[in-house]
Amino acid sequence: MDTTSCWAASEDLPSFGKLKGNLQVDVVIVGAGITGVTAAYLLKDAGYTVALVERGSCGGFDTINTTAHLTCVTDKPLHKLVDRFGKEAARAAWESGRAAIDQIVANIRKESVECDFKWVPGYYHAPSKGYDKAERDSLREDARLAGELGFPAEFMESIPWVEMPGVQFSHQAKFHPAKYVAALLRTIPGRGSHVFEKTEAGEIDEEPLAVHCGEYKIRCRYVILATHTPLMGQTNAVSAALLQSKLFLYTTYAVAAKIPQGLAPEACFWDTDEPYHYLRIDRRRGFDFAIFGGEDHKTGQVAETGERYEKLERTLGKLVPKAHVTHRWSGQVIETPDGLPYIGETTGRQFVATGFGGNGITFGTLGAMMAVDAFLKRKNPWADLFSVHRKSVASGAFEYVRENKDYPYFMLRDWLGGAEGKSMKAVKRNQGKILQLNGRKVAAYRDAHGKVTLCSPVCTHLKCIVAWNEAESTWDCPCHGSRFAATGEVLAGPAEKPLEKLEAEPAAREIHA
Repeated sequence: MDTTSCWAASEDLPSFGKLKGNLQVDVVIVGAGITGVTAAYLLKDAGYTVALVERGSCGGFDTINTTAHLTCVTDKPLHKLVDRFGKEAARAAWESGRAAIDQIVANIRKESVECDFKWVPGYYHAPSKGYDKAERDSLREDARLAGELGFPAEFMESIPWVEMPGVQFSHQAKFHPAKYVAALLRTIPGRGSHVFEKTEAGEIDEEPLAVHCGEYKIRCRYVILATHTPLMGQTNAVSAALLQSKLFLYTTYAVAAKIPQGLAPEACFWDTDEPYHYLRIDRRRGFDFAIFGGEDHKTGQVAETGERYEKLERTLGKLVPKAHVTHRWSGQVIETPDGLPYIGETTGRQFVATGFGGNGITFGTLGAMMAVDAFLKRKNPWADLFSVHRKSVASGAFEYVRENKDYPYFMLRDWLGGAEGKSMKAVKRNQGKILQLNGRKVAAYRDAHGKVTLCSPVCTHLKCIVAWNEAESTWDCPCHGSRFAATGEVLAGPAEKPLEKLEAEPAAREIHA
């Protein structure tokens, strides 16, 4: 049976040679899946040198075998997160997913990546086999809690197409993971940075810090272990085994099929079954493409794995009798005891990210963002919540807003919050506003003559979102006080670079106020 994913079959990732000598860089990153590639990209973009080391081929085993849902909705239902951790911790966990999606969008825009990214609704619904009143009530409670915590959600008695009660979550997304990873990979080599394939990392020396790769070694200041299941690295065997004992590995299966066009909305779906099923619908020329997954089991505990594909195909066939299966593949997800990932330092100068569950792309991206913050010794709002060394997060004890209000809370509130309009018609002459235009946030300004200037709203200091100062006609950063002219130029630091200029879309070039 051919088990090549539809992503691997439709995109050739760039290839790289083996390590052939000793090196010295700022950071060594072990593992070239979504976490490792993103970390390498962000670190090089910040001006540091990296060596991205992959024992196989770039793209990783799991990244290339995902179904690439981009969602802030965690595997553990929201009402259960709130019951266990409290509302602020639950809010933080979901906001971390939204921040990761925004980081993906920022990378796509910066590198002009063509990866079929699209904002779509996400539908969380009762399983097709049936449900009871308690199931329906818990879905309604999840919708209520999501709204209370600032996540647009609507309970629906009948979800489109599946016709089961559920919750619609707006502003979720999907993309082609191989195209995205390939684009980031191509930016990494050069100016002292490297990517190596067929190069296995082994022992890690503590002083001076160095990673052994066969007969060669790479000296560095920091190590990021982005290998899904973390290597032992500098930790001792007992400590490494303790972390690995808290990780539960499951194999998950997926099939892709051509289906008649227009039967289902272009969206992502997942149900409340255990294990749950997940589905995404893509529009293609002349047909729709369904990617359907599930039938999870603990890795190594099922012999007849081919039956899992057959079950998926039968279930999909009940939804779409004319589905024509084109691809079958499996991947692996790692669960943790409390449903939250482990992301952080296991020891000094060594960072790991694992336990992403069904949120591999979003939590993998978040892991890269947090790794960069750890290397740069920057405060991160999720460090305590996702700490590798956490024993528990007591319900109601996580002071997310209060503890992070000086920087991360403002970043999250403005980055993820609602825009002030979706058209330049909302911006009068001599006025600036944060708008949502064609799926992206922009800092839009219209001068006295009607001329429009669009900039990225991301402060060039530490990536907070600027706000319009009506009295001074400036863009001001609420995190660290940087100020920019209405057209993006730096007026006052700590930012040193202007806001990124964006090309105005045709609809934004209106000259009337």
